[in-house]
Amino acid sequence: MIVVPRTVSEKDSYRLLIGTLLPRPIAWVSSMNRAGNLNLAPFSYFTVASNRPMTLLFCPQPLSEAGEKKDTLRNVEEVPEFVINLANEETAEAMNRSSTPLPPGHSEFEWAGVTPAPSVTIRVPRVLEAPVSFECTLQQIVKAGDTPGAGSVVFGEVQCIHMRDDIYVNGYVRLDALKPIARLAGISYTRITETFDMARPPLPDELRHDI
Repeated sequence: MIVVPRTVSEKDSYRLLIGTLLPRPIAWVSSMNRAGNLNLAPFSYFTVASNRPMTLLFCPQPLSEAGEKKDTLRNVEEVPEFVINLANEETAEAMNRSSTPLPPGHSEFEWAGVTPAPSVTIRVPRVLEAPVSFECTLQQIVKAGDTPGAGSVVFGEVQCIHMRDDIYVNGYVRLDALKPIARLAGISYTRITETFDMARPPLPDELRHDI
């Protein structure tokens, strides 16, 4: 089978992407608008962009084909700071609850039953219950295309990291303490319950002279 993206509907395009690019980590983003109202929302289009400067990215998609922006994107445009909190097994239900599209003026923090905790370097609070939180300042926003339904890529430079003491030990992150979860397709998620190791193969001697 061959699929040409421009020939399929936006719905089918979405299904193809979320059904093949997985598992996806979840950025649980807290943001704030100019009036000081807080927002908390999960995004599974999320990854690392750079080690130096330490930079993360997440990709808010429009609410509709008309290109209506999600609250998080609007907030980051108004107040160029945000926190990427990581969701894990303990916070999975709260994270999922925060995805409910609440009416204006209602707090996702309160609705999800989590606590806004002060950040150190930015004004936007983090989620106290999150195992790891990255305080970020906005680096740039890049729109993926010029069509109304195009998503945006939000780059944030990490200014401060909060981690539970039992997660980062002797320079290593303990997977059994972090207990991360990841997004699959539809309403499905996964836990990290089994891993395997593969060492990077060394360069053969006959190719070393090409270096």
